[in-house]
Amino acid sequence: MLASYFKGLADENRLRILNLLFHGELCGCDIQYVLNVSQSTASRHLSYLKNAGLVLDRRAGYRVFYRLVQPKDPETAQLFEYLVMAFSKDNALKADMKKLREAIKDGACTVSEWKPLSGLACARPRAQAV
Repeated sequence: MLASYFKGLADENRLRILNLLFHGELCGCDIQYVLNVSQSTASRHLSYLKNAGLVLDRRAGYRVFYRLVQPKDPETAQLFEYLVMAFSKDNALKADMKKLREAIKDGACTVSEWKPLSGLACARPRAQAV
């Protein structure tokens, strides 16, 4: 399991996606918009994260929503806590969060909401929301 997690984390776009999902479930269209990539590119990275065991999806009509898995062991919870802390210090990832907030506020996808760090049902990290 650990090796699949790290394979999933071994791409900048997938790290950007995880950063977004720490703030709650998102429609694939919001992720695509923030990353400024094609639908197929976003889907490929989301599938990789899903296969690595880091992300779950659900379909609602023609939309697909993505969320983080809920850690079943303390090591995975600690990994997520570390990632939140590390992501909070990265300016590019902060810019992604700003773009997501603006997209949601402006109605880029009418079904997503801004919920800081709501994607983490595990122990709340001490890092600040970006």
